[in-house]
Amino acid sequence: MSNAQSMNPTTDDFASMFEASFETNSMEEGTVIKGIVTGIEKDAAIIDIGLKTEGRIDMREFFTPGEENTLKVGDEVDIYLERIENALGQAVLSRDKARREESWIKMAKFFEGEEPVKGAIVGRVKGGFTVDLGGINAFLPGSQVDIRPVRDVGPLMNETQPFMILKMDRSRGNIVVSRRAILEESRAEQRAELVGQLAEGETREGVVKNITDYGAFVDLGGIDGLLHVTDMSWRRVSHPSQVLNVGDTVKVKIVRINPETQRISLGMKQLQEDPWNIAAAKYTVGSRHTGTVTNIADYGAFIELEEGVEGLVHVSEMSWTKKNVHPGKIVSTSQEVDVEVLEVDQEKRRISLGIKQVQDNPWDSFTDRFPVGSTIKGEVRSVTEFGLFIGLDGDIDGMAHLSDLSWEKSGEEALQDYKKGDEVEAKILEVDIEKERISLGIKQLVKDTMPSGSAGVNRGTTVTCTVKEVNSGGIEVTFGEGDAEATAFIRKGDLSRERSEQRPERYAVGDKVDALITRVDRKTRTYSLSIKALEIAEEKEAVQQYGSADSGASLGDILGAALKGDN
Repeated sequence: MSNAQSMNPTTDDFASMFEASFETNSMEEGTVIKGIVTGIEKDAAIIDIGLKTEGRIDMREFFTPGEENTLKVGDEVDIYLERIENALGQAVLSRDKARREESWIKMAKFFEGEEPVKGAIVGRVKGGFTVDLGGINAFLPGSQVDIRPVRDVGPLMNETQPFMILKMDRSRGNIVVSRRAILEESRAEQRAELVGQLAEGETREGVVKNITDYGAFVDLGGIDGLLHVTDMSWRRVSHPSQVLNVGDTVKVKIVRINPETQRISLGMKQLQEDPWNIAAAKYTVGSRHTGTVTNIADYGAFIELEEGVEGLVHVSEMSWTKKNVHPGKIVSTSQEVDVEVLEVDQEKRRISLGIKQVQDNPWDSFTDRFPVGSTIKGEVRSVTEFGLFIGLDGDIDGMAHLSDLSWEKSGEEALQDYKKGDEVEAKILEVDIEKERISLGIKQLVKDTMPSGSAGVNRGTTVTCTVKEVNSGGIEVTFGEGDAEATAFIRKGDLSRERSEQRPERYAVGDKVDALITRVDRKTRTYSLSIKALEIAEEKEAVQQYGSADSGASLGDILGAALKGDN
């Protein structure tokens, strides 16, 4: 009977079989399902997942490092279903994959909520480290280990600590984490708390942690402040290392706190009295002081009068005689110099100083020792296109213009006779103390061979000439005697007032002729002569003495009367 019943199932049997079939079909491979431990063998656990057959899972997959294995028959566990049935008719199950699947779901929640996750650094890989997040391996870049570069990661290995998930890629199975983000967040909270305890104007002690070109970072007890190089001292500081060393304990004043960036600006000089408060009263215009050269620029030198008070000596105020010279050729760094205060600007914190003002001005006594017209010797300092610069007594330079170099040669030709270093003798022609200029002449030391003055060769003088040469344009003549003999040319148009008489062939070489000097050019050493001008001048003189054309007298009558008067 029982066999007949088993061969012919009832309606209830069909229902149970249908439900079992539905449960089997509802299970999907690649998902996490619930299973019951039905047995534990030496190296495997038997898991019932509600199928026709049971599955086996290696006991090692239930073992967690650092924890005791408490798995027992009847426990319900999460199992990853890889295959419902293999070739042997058994279900293929995995506890490790189930744990990883659980971890991925958990990590996704942490990532979306921007919450830290616990993990441990377990290995080193290229570019960073491997972090175990409880069944899932993540990548920790080397730059994300700490806020500052870490030389030895050994103490951090296998230590459970929080990490922040930066990136997740489920399809590729990649997770990138950061330990630095956790530290920065903690540091930001701590910094905000510490900043709240500070106040501007407050004095604190700190330790110099780092020195840069522009300042030093000072640890105020968990928070750093910047001590800028300009706030270290009232005096000029070229580099912070001149004042501080790493590890020094210093007293600083909190100058400013930026509430947005939480940056703290510190100062040391603010704890001392500003020397400029009394500088204007101490360094009055005209007073003289001794200072130290601290810096040299193209335009002058900075002189420290006392700590925190500097003045500038412009290059024009360094020497009475050295012009267009770099300041570094007059003074040197660290040199002590005497200066005179020329100007003080308290508001701009500027003092103008002079070095030459505390020295004797060689220009004041030069004219007393060397008046105009005296002869002086000196060395040619430089040869320029417009003359010679000659070094004189008192380190003063004078200039001999090229027009004052020679009577006989042109300036350009005469300039070629001199070179730098030559010792020359010159006459002082002019001294301008205000403009600091001395005009010298070399040709003035010798007699001018060109007739002038008492020799009767000024403009308007009548001279007797000897015809030297005749050509179609006029006649060349000579006048004067000996060393004073000169040559001139009378143009054809100046041979007579009568056009018909303006013929050069009327004259022969050796003829004597009177002419009037109409122009003397001492620069080019040339004369302009005219017979025509002489005739006109004689006529005017005769008219003035013996009558005029208005009286009815003719020119012949006037000249005749003039001749009789002479007789």
